[in-house]
Amino acid sequence: MPNKNSKKRSGRTNAIASVFLPRFENDDDDRIADNWVTQNLASDGASWLESDAVNKDEARDTTVQENFEDKFIECLDGTLQKKANTRITALQHIQMALQKNHVADFLWDRKETVTDNILRCLKKGKGNEQAVAAACLSLVALQLGPEAKSVFTSCQAYLTTLLADNTASVTARGACALSLSTLCFVCCDDYEEIKSVAKSLENIFSQGYGKGDKSTSVSADENWFMGQALSAWCLLLTITPGYAVDTHVKNHLGPLQDLLRSSDVNLRMIAGKAIALLFELARANDKDFEDEQNGEALCEVLEQLAMDSAKYRAKKDRREQRSCFRDVHRFVVNAESPCEKVKVGKENLLELCTWSHKLQYDVLCAVLMTGMSAHLKANPLLRDIFYLGAPGVDEYSQTKTLSKAQRRFVNTAASKRRTKLRAKNRDKRAVNANEF
Repeated sequence: MPNKNSKKRSGRTNAIASVFLPRFENDDDDRIADNWVTQNLASDGASWLESDAVNKDEARDTTVQENFEDKFIECLDGTLQKKANTRITALQHIQMALQKNHVADFLWDRKETVTDNILRCLKKGKGNEQAVAAACLSLVALQLGPEAKSVFTSCQAYLTTLLADNTASVTARGACALSLSTLCFVCCDDYEEIKSVAKSLENIFSQGYGKGDKSTSVSADENWFMGQALSAWCLLLTITPGYAVDTHVKNHLGPLQDLLRSSDVNLRMIAGKAIALLFELARANDKDFEDEQNGEALCEVLEQLAMDSAKYRAKKDRREQRSCFRDVHRFVVNAESPCEKVKVGKENLLELCTWSHKLQYDVLCAVLMTGMSAHLKANPLLRDIFYLGAPGVDEYSQTKTLSKAQRRFVNTAASKRRTKLRAKNRDKRAVNANEF
């Protein structure tokens, strides 16, 4: 997995970033002469200088925030313009701003306006404009956390319609798949809602079932689209209650093996991770679970992919595929969970030791891109998902106090987690009771 934290921000080479991250001149050269400070006032003078430095930092932060808000509102107005290129540029600026900054307090007061403007672009635009608008909706959800339920309610119907529209741009439909899944993952507690979205995604990637070695007849765009839908489906699978896992295992564990023979390396790897995730969830209910029907054939295919050295594949593709399927094969055969460590800040490490967390991290990285590091630092929702604690509890977060909105998000996320765990346990007890 590529390290999303390795890319450094450069304001001089990124014109868009400079719009939202204005630079300020260094004040180190402004030195204060100390020949007037007497020995009796030395301590008071030091205190005054320290206080003055704090005031300067506060004033600078205030100016940065004001500039950010002005530019964001200006871009928000740009989404209402008649020219499509102007709207696309405005949406791209909004996308980058929400990726690189956690601004939940600012968005909270403008939630309806932001959602309406983006949704208008989604309905009015075509192709690239729809793709960027859908990406912006995902980012709004990640910013607001469970409080974005109204955003999901207002957007779900159109995102679902566009996802199923064969005449629409493949790029837009792929972005809709990711957006719909992210919104549902963040906002939904009701399994019926999750099930409905998951079914829409299943209708996409299941088109690759039965292709097998005939997958070469599928175009590159269609393979990419199926990969997006399958990845989005896996995100929802990570929050599926235990009683529903058996149904997914029966319906998809066997057919997913057809996607392992796809001509597209990314689709093959996503299918392999989906199979590993199904095994993980099934073993959570039954530690002795084995795929008796397809187990032997599956292990053989996974072993072949883990040692694939076909020269007609790109060297990078071969390396990534072998690394991925070695982990999948070890987990399916020996139940050895992979443990990947991602460096977070200077000293902290984020450990991804389950397939659920690995797939959640992959999808969120696809949404946040280079802003993943900033959100792991300040976003209560992401810190709760990956068990990093509330912002401010470690040196990396660099946040000493929580705002009112952040406290609300932390409490809501914790309540949501408790509700899901309790619901799963209740469902298991109900199922067991019915069996007897």
